[in-house]
Amino acid sequence: MELISSAERNQLFEQFAQDAFHLELRDDYSVPDEDGPYASWLRGEPVDNSYMEPWLRMVRRVTGEGKTVRRVRVVTEPHSPYIQWEHATTSINEEAGEAIRWLPRHDVPGDLSLPVDGNDWWLFDGRLLAVGHFDAHGRVLGSELVDAPEVVSECARVRDLLWGLAIPHNEYKP
Repeated sequence: MELISSAERNQLFEQFAQDAFHLELRDDYSVPDEDGPYASWLRGEPVDNSYMEPWLRMVRRVTGEGKTVRRVRVVTEPHSPYIQWEHATTSINEEAGEAIRWLPRHDVPGDLSLPVDGNDWWLFDGRLLAVGHFDAHGRVLGSELVDAPEVVSECARVRDLLWGLAIPHNEYKP
């Protein structure tokens, strides 16, 4: 399996035409750029969110072009500290133009089989997947690009189902 870096995956945002959708299934992400801000938040200190600016700038640009960037975050309740922090900072993403919804894990249909071995993924225009892979400590290893029609189609079906079940950020009260 060949993996691309997060920077290479982010280049896909320069190429999609209409919709980029992210399914997040983990209760903790060990993203190096977030280590300092997350630690500050845990200590109750002010958080410098400037590390997010390249992402937010890109989201503002593509959503300004009429494209959508959406996420469903499937989360365990009660929330891990990381999910609490993520919820507290989601308004920054939404102000840039992302649409983010939350789905408690216990509300995921019991008969739903999650595609791509239950990994997180980005689906671009219902045609291309970037499947996230992580090490045992939760660090991102990279993304696997998948364009097999049957896999992409199943992910699009799951996207539509979970988007319809998930709760918009401003209505989700942890």
